Amino acid sequence: MIGQMGSENNQLHIFFFPLMAPGHTIPMIDMAKLFAIRGCKSTLITTPHDEPTFLKSIAKAKDSGFDIDVVTVILPLKEVGLPEDCDNLNKVTSVEIRKQFMRAIMMLDRQLELLIETLAPDCLISDMFLPWTTEIAAKYKIPRLAFHGTSAFSIASTECVRLYEPHKKVSCDSEPFIIPNFPGEITMSRMQLPDLFREETDFTKFYNEVKESEKRSFGVVMNSFYELEPAYADHYRTFLGRRSWFIGPLSLCNKETEDKAHRGNQASIGQHECLKWLDSKQPNSVIYICFGSMANFNAAQLQEIAVGLEASGQQFIWVVKKDPNVEEGKEEWLPDGYESRIRNKGLIIRGWAPQVLILDHEAIGGFVTHCGWNSTLEAITAGVPMVTWPVAAEQFFNEKFVTQVLKVGVSIGVKQWVRLFGDSVKSERVEDAVKRVLGSEEAEEMRRRAKALAEMARGAVEEGGSSWSDLGALLQELGQQRLAHIKKI
Repeated sequence: MIGQMGSENNQLHIFFFPLMAPGHTIPMIDMAKLFAIRGCKSTLITTPHDEPTFLKSIAKAKDSGFDIDVVTVILPLKEVGLPEDCDNLNKVTSVEIRKQFMRAIMMLDRQLELLIETLAPDCLISDMFLPWTTEIAAKYKIPRLAFHGTSAFSIASTECVRLYEPHKKVSCDSEPFIIPNFPGEITMSRMQLPDLFREETDFTKFYNEVKESEKRSFGVVMNSFYELEPAYADHYRTFLGRRSWFIGPLSLCNKETEDKAHRGNQASIGQHECLKWLDSKQPNSVIYICFGSMANFNAAQLQEIAVGLEASGQQFIWVVKKDPNVEEGKEEWLPDGYESRIRNKGLIIRGWAPQVLILDHEAIGGFVTHCGWNSTLEAITAGVPMVTWPVAAEQFFNEKFVTQVLKVGVSIGVKQWVRLFGDSVKSERVEDAVKRVLGSEEAEEMRRRAKALAEMARGAVEEGGSSWSDLGALLQELGQQRLAHIKKI
């Protein structure tokens, strides 16, 4: 076994504790698999509701003999006034419910302590939004690593905005400013910043706690690879002084079609049906449209996308959120006769799609994305150029990285950050962006660059590659930490 930690009792035992939201759990499950493949014992922490999804995702690794398992904690939803089924962040529909949900998560402290006392892990890797876990790890004298689930570019740029407050020196929301003390002359406007920067909110205070706990942590693990963003990895490590290990792209631990299909929720389309449809198309001829698990678009916006896609004349796969209250094909945003008109050209998937499987297919020539980091990195890893349509979180920073630094995407032109609902975009802009990313000379350039990055990504995770080596260095350090701890006892 590569990087085996030695005999059974020398094996490092790592706890993985993600935030309960698909964009946070999927890479954490991949990470737990990766650590197990490298000889660790991996234990994932989840809720009873998400446990089946976790078990399905790790089944193959477990059957192959890797030491990986799942334990559960129960969210005290009743105590914070939430219904029992509001057990995942993707079910949160308002700022108030989000606050209650985060409060319920903070109340898991004693359950986490009991798990540590019972199972005695050597290290805790927890989501950045679980800052209270730093103190618990310290109490039990084990290192806590924070997991951000985004790029060094976006963590370092948001940190420079937080520290130096350039947005407070402009006269209006649309006036551009350059991010100070940050490589690359990157410009933003106040409108594109998360609300916690624009005004003091409860979340601002919480976010500052997140940052403070990160500084007190053993370090940070990154779902990225050094060659993708060397200037920003160095800036994060040296200028901002964070110890960090770049061990991605984590999605590449899923080698087989089966593994790629079983990431995340149950797909709303069979992988075979999906691949059969793609197999019938020419290389680089299909645009894939998906906005992640959190963004919600209203009916008017979905209709604009539908009209723009049809007008572009291009073939497409479009993933839309399933509305449980409306019969498929009867949604108000769907133009009359739309699905019969696009029958051979377009495939609409309502619900969850096997995204990595789709992006890796040679027929896919472009990806309209909300710029969540998982989606962005999956596109980079597949060598697919992007149309960027950021909505919330750090997505406007990721857009800058894709369009200005990597130059593997074109912006659809969204100007305004909104927590859940996308800024409105007209069908003409959808049509134009789709044509640009599939059919223009500029698209060929972007595709060439994207394919080169995909090669680098694969090289990074192979034995001797940068991510492979960084993970090896981290495991060695954690092993030394454990030895030092045993000696003290």
